[in-house]
Amino acid sequence: MSTERSGRRGENRREALRASRTQRQVGSIRPLVRKLNPVEALDQEGIEKIHKASMRLLTKPGFLILDYPSALEVFKAHGATVEGNIVKIDEATLMHYVRMAPSQFTLLARSEQNNVTIGGKHMVFAPVYGPPYVADHDTGRRQSTLKDFENFNKLSHMIPDLHHGGGTVVEPNDIGVNERHLDMVMSHIKHHTKAFMGSVTHADNAADSVTMARILYGTDAIAQNPGLLSLINVSSPMRHDDRMLSVIDVNARAKQALIMTPFTMVGATSPTSLAATIAQLNAEALISVAYAQMINPGTPCLMGSFISIVDLKSGAPTFGTGEQNLLLFAATQMARYYNLPVRTGGNFTAAQTSDYQAGYESASTFWPTVQAGTNFVLHAAGWLEGGLISGYEKFILDSESLGMMANYQRGIELDEESFALDAYDEVPPGGHFLGASHTMRHYETAFYSHRVFNMDNYEKWQAEGMQNAYKRANGIWKKMLAEYEAPALDDAKREELEAFMRWRKEQIRAGKPRTEWQG
Repeated sequence: MSTERSGRRGENRREALRASRTQRQVGSIRPLVRKLNPVEALDQEGIEKIHKASMRLLTKPGFLILDYPSALEVFKAHGATVEGNIVKIDEATLMHYVRMAPSQFTLLARSEQNNVTIGGKHMVFAPVYGPPYVADHDTGRRQSTLKDFENFNKLSHMIPDLHHGGGTVVEPNDIGVNERHLDMVMSHIKHHTKAFMGSVTHADNAADSVTMARILYGTDAIAQNPGLLSLINVSSPMRHDDRMLSVIDVNARAKQALIMTPFTMVGATSPTSLAATIAQLNAEALISVAYAQMINPGTPCLMGSFISIVDLKSGAPTFGTGEQNLLLFAATQMARYYNLPVRTGGNFTAAQTSDYQAGYESASTFWPTVQAGTNFVLHAAGWLEGGLISGYEKFILDSESLGMMANYQRGIELDEESFALDAYDEVPPGGHFLGASHTMRHYETAFYSHRVFNMDNYEKWQAEGMQNAYKRANGIWKKMLAEYEAPALDDAKREELEAFMRWRKEQIRAGKPRTEWQG
């Protein structure tokens, strides 16, 4: 048999195995529990210094509450001092409530096998959140639509290393802003079987998200384990407004999970020093967690951080810098200090397309995200132009890095099979292991199997069209969407969800106040 024919046969077998493995994994996740110790930027003395600085900030200058008097009443009733719109809370009172939040919890998914654990050594990757634009190789940058939203949900369904479906993967600009949250939540429910996030644009929208989760999972089920995870942004520095506080109220009363995330632009919304920044975002997250526990003790909460460094010459955010990554390491350490799950990091870039800059900046942020031991990684796939674009090709390219990072964090197996003693019995000194029984047993699973990156020699690459990774990713997402099959959804649940949506849209369009759904 010629070497060329043997090579083709080997390549065909590899392709068949990859296709077989992909088929088996469609719609299911590969849970990730890290085995490596996290990288740390602070010693114990440093952690204590950050903690004390955070406590000082919460007593002087305190925390500003805008346009939400009921939150001031809640804080006052639970031991804080209220001076006008400023809340001041002492360490003992604050920590009493912070300790009520669970250190770990289960987040429900439509398919039970896709339930995820948040906290401990568990890592969960979720897509980009919030961009008003999409971009792809064929059409460039444009406003996103509901069709794009559905497309990204379908892609998420098919990528096993995306453990969570995310939330606002794009903004569907072709639907009215007052009602688009209903279509977004329904798209998550219909197009994948993973966990998803609720709407946070208004308290009514949050309540609608809770209602849809109750229809999907059952009222008792989401009272035991949350069916929603919602993103709460602190308006740094040291401020909450009525929108975020009212959304905390809705979700905490329903005991749905919340990510308390200060939006920190170092040099703009926090001082330029790293110590002051980490103390500030720590204080902002902690008081948010405490408020949720005051509303309903035991509400699942993550300490979050979104950190970018401001270019002081232009005012533009930058990503992948050493300073950003030091803050990322420190933020995860502080969350562990308080025994809380943590969200931070992602595949961030300021680049407008999936070029070298995008790859470099994303890798420079994502490696530290994984090494820090982050529990929930929002923006793990698709982020472009500082979060303004969800990129189709970037989504696929990032999913490649998710798989590689997952294999990295699973560490080195040290069981008897991993030492491959039978392989040494089979292969003499000076031989090779390519055809050994041990190699064949682990052929599919030994290493990460690349879907986008090309390891062929130049001649083979040239003969097959000289496509770079960007163009290959373009072909891959199109092929995935063409092959997508919608997961089955219980007819009774679908009908009630659709009936609820029609009823709510009628209320919204008529300008009527929200009332509770009676089925």
